[in-house]
Amino acid sequence: MRRVKYIPKGGPDGGDGGRGGSVILRGNRNYWTLLHLKYNRHVIAGNGEHGSRNKSTGKAGEDKYIEVPCGTVVYNADTGEYVCDVTDDGQEVVLLKGGKGGLGNWHFATSTRQAPDYAQPGEPEQEMTVIMELKLLADVGLVGLPNAGKSTLLSVVSAAKPKIANYPFTTLVPNIGIVSYRDNQSFVMADIPGIIEGASEGKGLGFRFLRHIERNSLLLFMVPADADDVCKEFELLLNELINFNPELADKQRVLAITKCDMLDEELMAEMEQMLPAGVPHVFISSITGLGIQQLKDLLWSELQKEIPANETLVHRPKEITYLQQELEEEGEDEDITPTTIFMDEEEEDWHDFYDEDEEAN
Repeated sequence: MRRVKYIPKGGPDGGDGGRGGSVILRGNRNYWTLLHLKYNRHVIAGNGEHGSRNKSTGKAGEDKYIEVPCGTVVYNADTGEYVCDVTDDGQEVVLLKGGKGGLGNWHFATSTRQAPDYAQPGEPEQEMTVIMELKLLADVGLVGLPNAGKSTLLSVVSAAKPKIANYPFTTLVPNIGIVSYRDNQSFVMADIPGIIEGASEGKGLGFRFLRHIERNSLLLFMVPADADDVCKEFELLLNELINFNPELADKQRVLAITKCDMLDEELMAEMEQMLPAGVPHVFISSITGLGIQQLKDLLWSELQKEIPANETLVHRPKEITYLQQELEEEGEDEDITPTTIFMDEEEEDWHDFYDEDEEAN
């Protein structure tokens, strides 16, 4: 109540409570991993302050910003549902919005109730547990069985230096390269570790790296020319992707027949009759440079086609049951609890504390 000299009936003048702080994700191109969040798993926004006399509104709670690298995808840890993703530097996404503060007692004064002795409490806090994944941002993703020539192609068309050897699963981590094109243009190519039959069920390197393919705009399937059945191998790779995420079936794809340095034009013409219909294809050899420029032209023309945004970024719901298995594969030594994010609001209003004190007395 207003207590001012010479104003015996000042009336209610309690101010409104301040809004609670929000938890906000912000893209930062200077970050390349989520390692900085490993030991900072609880993020708590500030409380809104109480309103004060003279109808003064309380101070708003402090917003908390979580800096993440571009390409971060967020899932609800309780349901596994996709929440949001951060793709651009400086992009801000509100994970939990600060609630509205409560109204002061002067809002409730009427002609019949001129001295209300209560105020409206602010909205309660919200809490959310999330899983953050970093997916590679690339225009073209290389898909193929082990030793299909993916790393060799990336080393030829870009300045990347991936490990190349004559045994399966040489590539254990994704590699990225910038492919130069005509007129100083370029696009990004990602080499994903080899996929085998049953990868969508966890075989081989499993689904640990399949999530990166969800981010690519165009998929380049690579099948060696010495394969027993090129069409069958292509279908095997496509089926593994669809089993992992059915929406990947709608992504653009190009087929490259690799290791063609020992083929002549007559053999290539015969093989073309057995290739999958409706899929652009090209015969290449990373060793001799056969078809490399033709492949670049084909990839560039496919990338220039207008693609709806919802078709270039495909995210499947997170399988919570597989979370611990993925973490173990990534070398975690302990049980991991996902990052917990709190959004605090203005605390209970003053009359609730008054009731507690009165009851204690």
